Amino acid sequence: MSEFTEAMAQLAAGVAVVTVRDDRDDLGATVSALMSVSAHPPQILVSLASRGYLAEVLLRQDLWAASLLSAGQSAVASRFAAAGRPSARHLVAGVPHHRGPRTSALIVGGGVAALELETAQVVPAGDHTLFVASVLAVDYVTAALDPLVRLRGRYRPV
Repeated sequence: MSEFTEAMAQLAAGVAVVTVRDDRDDLGATVSALMSVSAHPPQILVSLASRGYLAEVLLRQDLWAASLLSAGQSAVASRFAAAGRPSARHLVAGVPHHRGPRTSALIVGGGVAALELETAQVVPAGDHTLFVASVLAVDYVTAALDPLVRLRGRYRPV
C-alpha cells in the first residue's frame, strides 16, 4: 500500500453499488468514491478506474443507477467488489432488488437510498474517470437505516 493510499484510507466514505444495463448484460461494482456535486440541479459524481470494464460501459451507456448501501449490506458490497465477478443479475440473487423504471439498471433494495442517473459530464483524472451525473429520480430513501461506510480498508457500520 502506498503512503498516499494509506493516507486516504483514513477518510471514511459511504459505500454504494453502481449498476448499468447495456445491450448485452447487467454490470455493477462497489464504489466508495461517490459524492453529491449539486443540489440544484441534483447531481452526483462517481470516480471509477479508467481501465475497468464498468467505466468502459458507462462511456457508451449514459443511464445507470447507484444504490447507497446500509450497514447490514457488507456482504452485498463484497459481492460487487470481488475480482472476476459474474453478471450483476447473479450478484443480486437472494437480495431484494428491482429494475429502475427510467434506466433499466438493477437497484439493490434495503439500502439507505437509491438513485437513477444520467451521465452529464465525463472527466479523465489520472488513472480514474469521473462521471458527473444528473439525478433522474430518487428511487427510495430509508433514513431509519444507518449507512455502510468504508474506513481503513474495511466495511463498517456508522
